[in-house]
Amino acid sequence: MQKKKRLVNFILARVVVVSLFLLSTTILDVKESSGITENAFSGIARLVVAAYLVSIFSLVLLWATSRLHRAITYLQIVWDVGFVTLLLLLTGGISSPYSFLYLLTIISASILLSRQEALYSAGLCAILYGAIMDLHYFGKLTRVGLPPESALQFEPGALFFIIFVNIIAFIITALLTGYLADRLRASEAALRKQTMDLEELERLNTSIVSNINSGLLTITVDGRIRVFNRYAERLTGVSQADAYDRPLPDVLPGFAPFMHRISAIAREELDHRTPRGEMLAFGFKSAPFTDKDGNPLGVIIDFQDLTQIKKMKADLERADRLAAIGELSARIAHEIRNPLASISGSVQLIAGGQNVDPQDKRLLDIVLRETERLNKLIGDFLAYARPVPPNKTRVPLRRLITDLQSLLEADQRFSDITIRNRCPDGLIVAMDGDQFRQVFWNLFVNATEAMNSAGTITVEASDFGNMSVTTDPLTVTITVTDTGAGMDEGELRLLFEPFRSTKPGGTGLGLAMVYRIVEAHGGTIRVSSEKGKGTRFDITLPGN
Repeated sequence: MQKKKRLVNFILARVVVVSLFLLSTTILDVKESSGITENAFSGIARLVVAAYLVSIFSLVLLWATSRLHRAITYLQIVWDVGFVTLLLLLTGGISSPYSFLYLLTIISASILLSRQEALYSAGLCAILYGAIMDLHYFGKLTRVGLPPESALQFEPGALFFIIFVNIIAFIITALLTGYLADRLRASEAALRKQTMDLEELERLNTSIVSNINSGLLTITVDGRIRVFNRYAERLTGVSQADAYDRPLPDVLPGFAPFMHRISAIAREELDHRTPRGEMLAFGFKSAPFTDKDGNPLGVIIDFQDLTQIKKMKADLERADRLAAIGELSARIAHEIRNPLASISGSVQLIAGGQNVDPQDKRLLDIVLRETERLNKLIGDFLAYARPVPPNKTRVPLRRLITDLQSLLEADQRFSDITIRNRCPDGLIVAMDGDQFRQVFWNLFVNATEAMNSAGTITVEASDFGNMSVTTDPLTVTITVTDTGAGMDEGELRLLFEPFRSTKPGGTGLGLAMVYRIVEAHGGTIRVSSEKGKGTRFDITLPGN
């Protein structure tokens, strides 16, 4: 492709040169100034027309096919040599001012062909030039309008010197231009290869940066973002266009505390809130990048989403704690419950006696009441530490909530509470009905205590994966919302931790048991809340 382009440029350059030659001949009236005959001038005109026709013919062939490229190149060189030779014959032979055009032909051969072929062209030019000079000097060209009188003005030695100098010039031109052309072609080939390598490397780097499974960004020395890959867009919710050339803390505020030492951070963590309000935990590391002289250009930052990893870590820690609690629960059952039963029985016998002082009986009633409370606490503790595996059945969700509403009507805590059951009719969920009654009971009680007096609890459900709720859904999401006081972020983080309660007299096991039951069903529970705006629980369960 490059050779074809070079040949086309050469042909077009010839057209320009021939046009300039024709124009100069006309302007300077060569017929009068150099003594060219009418026939000679007519021959020059025909020669110029022929040059145009050869150029057009060659361009058409090159446009039609690329297979004849080398043959067309040879044609151009041979034609140019012939053109210059005929031009010398028509413009005075030995006295023609156009012998230098042989040099242009040799240079063209060096550019279009090899150095060896350029020498062949120089040899051909030398033979033709020497032949014209000799034939003109000895009067053999009178038939073409070149009388020997114009040549006889030169001494034989001078004529030989002119021929010798021109031939040497042809050969030196072929050698020098051939060498330079070879170097140029080698440089072009090396440049093309380097350009291709750089383009390939750029595509590879772009592909790696774009598709790597971690957020990658670069900043300048003044902290402005340049590169912001696709994974970074997905993690942060910020597009490359929005992030480009903006200060890093403006786009990701969590980086602000680290900007004074951002050039070399081995490992750090930060929190980032997405445009959707989701809070994520990022782990990142950074490294400076420099130019070839070691001058700093900016910083590369690699960051990853640690949210799920930290959640898994928290879950693992919770599981470890539960395992320790479960191991301890057996000992508690034997070491506390049995003596507690003996104490309760003994106190009941004493309280049932006839000679018990009323003041003592009041104290014994307090002991019995506290004994029962302690026994219930131990029962809750054991139920949490050693949960029973769920016995899943097909449970109509709306009916389960309705039945629970009927039970709550007798509870004074719910007298001013409105429970809205918005679960769709016909939604069947695979669950342990008894365990989920406990789940909803704990959630309702927790909501009631958060509302203090009047308020509303709303239960909703939606399924995913099927067009109809009458068939088994793939996933069910149950939402319980209340209009209570809400919680701050600190309370939310500790919400499902056992033995952590914000209510006086609370055991801190109610919501922890909810978490364990949902987890045992293969589901997840998420909570969102804001002070003064209530709380929302989202329970996601597999449909079957």
